Amino acid sequence: MKAGFIQTHNLTKVYDGITCALDNVNLTIEEGDWVSLTGPSGSGKTTLLNMIGCLDKPTDGSVVIDGTLVTNLNQNQLTRFRREMIGLIFQQHYLIPYLTALENVLIAMYYHSIVDENEAIEALTKVGLRSRLNHKSSKLSGGEQQRVCIARALINEPKILVADEPTGNLDQKNGQVVMDLISDLHKEGHTILIVTHNLEIAKQGNKILQMVDGKVS
Repeated sequence: MKAGFIQTHNLTKVYDGITCALDNVNLTIEEGDWVSLTGPSGSGKTTLLNMIGCLDKPTDGSVVIDGTLVTNLNQNQLTRFRREMIGLIFQQHYLIPYLTALENVLIAMYYHSIVDENEAIEALTKVGLRSRLNHKSSKLSGGEQQRVCIARALINEPKILVADEPTGNLDQKNGQVVMDLISDLHKEGHTILIVTHNLEIAKQGNKILQMVDGKVS
């Protein structure tokens, strides 16, 4: 286990020179942690997630992931690093509606490395969608679409899984299926960072951090 697998130092994000979404956040996440990030709307949770997920850059401060100072990477380097290290799951599915479940996963492989249909099928089978491979994503239920997103996030074997309200649009049954999958991934050694308003989901992690006004308490 690597100490300080993910570290932020004085991480600050200001929008339009006025709105301070992150205010000097100092945070350490160990490899294999499951960190649940909670707090009211507008507290900076998603902004912090975007920084660690390499989707955005800070106004000031730094993010180090697995020894790499990601805030010093240019956009192409940042995109490549994200593809290799981080799996992203959003509340909105961002699937291509006219493509099948299998094709949506294959596209993620295409932008990373060699496309391997058998690996994509295996990933979808792992999330319980073996019988839905050739269904267009627009024809899948919300729970099934979210499971396609998990398969897509995992296809490149990332070390870190970052999820923003992964059950926010799901009923209780499908939400539990998704959380069971995430729990299994944690047991396999993935580092998990989840933003959630649901206290029961937050409690499944081994660390709970609360954000208020851009600061971690």
